[in-house]
Amino acid sequence: MNDNNKKPRVTKDTLKTAKRLLGYVMRDYKMKFIAVCCCILMSSIASISVSLSLKFLLDGYIVPLIGHQNPDFTELYGALSVLGTIFLLGVLATFCYTRLMVNIGQGVLKTIRDEMFEHMQTLPIRYFDQHTNGSIMSLYTNDTDTLRQMINQSIPQVLMSGLTIIVTFIAMMVLSPLLTLLAVVMILLMFVVTKKIGGNSGKYFVRQQMDLANVTGFVEEHMSGQRVIKIFNHESVAKEQFDELNEKLFHSAANANTYASIMGPVVGNIGNMLFVLTAVLGGFLSIIGVGGITLGVMASYLQFTKSFTQPFMQVAQQFNSIIMALAGAERIFGMMDEEPEVDEGYVTLVNAWKDKDGNIKECKERTGMWAWKHPHQDGTVTYTELKGDVRFFDMSFGYTDEKTVLHDLTLYAKPGQKLAFVGSTGAGKTTITNLINRFYDVQDGKIRYDGININKIKKADLRRSLGIVLQDTHLFTGTIMENIRYGKLDATDEEIYAAAKLAHADQFIRMLPNGYDTMLTGDGEELSQGQRQLLAIARAAVADPPVLILDEATSSIDTRTESIVQKGMDNLMKGRTVFVIAHRLSTIRNSDAIMVLDHGRIVERGSHDELIQQHGIYYQLYTGKLELD
Repeated sequence: MNDNNKKPRVTKDTLKTAKRLLGYVMRDYKMKFIAVCCCILMSSIASISVSLSLKFLLDGYIVPLIGHQNPDFTELYGALSVLGTIFLLGVLATFCYTRLMVNIGQGVLKTIRDEMFEHMQTLPIRYFDQHTNGSIMSLYTNDTDTLRQMINQSIPQVLMSGLTIIVTFIAMMVLSPLLTLLAVVMILLMFVVTKKIGGNSGKYFVRQQMDLANVTGFVEEHMSGQRVIKIFNHESVAKEQFDELNEKLFHSAANANTYASIMGPVVGNIGNMLFVLTAVLGGFLSIIGVGGITLGVMASYLQFTKSFTQPFMQVAQQFNSIIMALAGAERIFGMMDEEPEVDEGYVTLVNAWKDKDGNIKECKERTGMWAWKHPHQDGTVTYTELKGDVRFFDMSFGYTDEKTVLHDLTLYAKPGQKLAFVGSTGAGKTTITNLINRFYDVQDGKIRYDGININKIKKADLRRSLGIVLQDTHLFTGTIMENIRYGKLDATDEEIYAAAKLAHADQFIRMLPNGYDTMLTGDGEELSQGQRQLLAIARAAVADPPVLILDEATSSIDTRTESIVQKGMDNLMKGRTVFVIAHRLSTIRNSDAIMVLDHGRIVERGSHDELIQQHGIYYQLYTGKLELD
């Protein structure tokens, strides 16, 4: 196997991960887990009692009855009844701890999934830009499934095996300390072999989880991109790329399972060797009369050798599941330990009204007027009416420190103005809107919103004042009405209808079999791209924000539909500050100002007529002498 990459190993953090995972069990299911341990102990003692009973049955009841013409089996029946009762208790204990562990396991997984999803909502956009959807999905599926197997199966099996080893060892020492020395030597050999094989198996199981996440991410990405793959005849290249990832998964899984498969037979044969050597040594000691070894002792002790080695085999078999689960847990906790989106803002958005003197007052009920509530260090609070005045001052930004995307931008959008950004791909148009939303924070310069530095505004309140329609529309599983209401969760049905009419979506919605109650699935695949875009515009309309960001909002709509939608968009934009990114220059002719971007710099600015008169880049774009990339 060609593997030039550094192989992942079980790190020193593995124990820390196991302790953290066990913390979930002890935090929410402490009493149930204690009950599990008690039941396991009962089951282990019952199992050992069956083996130990061979000595007492043979030496105390069966052997003395040999040769009697009329043997009395009363005491033997009594002993068997006691043994049967112990065995039944052991079975009941096993049933109880198995049921309890299933409940604990599912409960822990639910808690972890809840915390994962809750924390995921707090992560910055940067995290999702750096991780594929499939890789994140793998945390919720593959990695949590390995945890389920470990909690439901491996943990009780390891506990059972550990207690069985302890109880069995004590019983063996009581029966014959001499034979137990042989068992200790063989167990040490078994431990060395298990550690060696298990270490190799563990590192490949860690690699397997990583490779599985890569395959899952690749498949998820290519499932959603099947149309593009087929359009460009990219099937063979996609297959080659998948084969390469799948080959890596094959090798890591094959190596992991090879070592895992070897471990059982190796440990089992060492146990068989112990059985044979014990029989030989025990027979020899019995013949020479050393150690007080009787027939009953030999029968029980040989049974104990099986009971003693079998737990080591069981632990060895569960070792790989545990390593796999801990590898998955490390990935899960890695995501949960990601730093949440930092929000140091303290300016909030509140409902407001003006008294007869024109002073802004805060109120709980919705008045249609909003204000920024700005607390100051001296304890005073000022209110600024939300108007939608957005200004950039000498602003520079780069997604990484090595590469600056925007350079010294200075621009302003007064309330009610419509600003348009034009430029080739990568010029920085979408980056500007990301900064207004504070998906990313500026590295130099300032952005002021109604005179307030947006870094001082709480992100949730800032985004509540903004409406955005993206080129890539996302619709959720639910009815059309529920998808439009996503823009304003407390919107009435009448407000939904009005927003749909404003976006010119009402007509096609009412033509659907169930109208506004039509159920959408798979990102609205039942609708055309243009219809999905209309719903996104309606969603922004129902939010009724003072500032709108339209990022290629009509790019997926045909020319005829665009002319209809544009009328609705014009109605929607009245009285609002609007930032528009568009490739179709016909949609931005009526903008108050047009900014032409090139490599992160504003190279031209002005109204449509002013830029046409300049005969610069915009003129060439508009007349078709120059095309956008």
